[in-house]
Amino acid sequence: MRNLKLIWDFKGPDAAQTARHHLIHLKEYIERNEVDTLATGVEEVTPMHHLCFVAVKEPDMPQVRDDLKPHRGQLWMES
Repeated sequence: MRNLKLIWDFKGPDAAQTARHHLIHLKEYIERNEVDTLATGVEEVTPMHHLCFVAVKEPDMPQVRDDLKPHRGQLWMES
């Protein structure tokens, strides 16, 4: 079974703040819908590009994807 990382990108001078705020709502969704997650977080790509993410197992991905419309996804490789 694959692990997947669903990603929301934020760009511009307020990207970091917007990504952190989006993570608050993402965690509320996770708690409300009892989604089994592997990880959540915010990452800086560049000072003007931040992302918010949730990592889930493949069977859980369709529901989260359909409900929250991430910008993109990729395989999740734990470090």
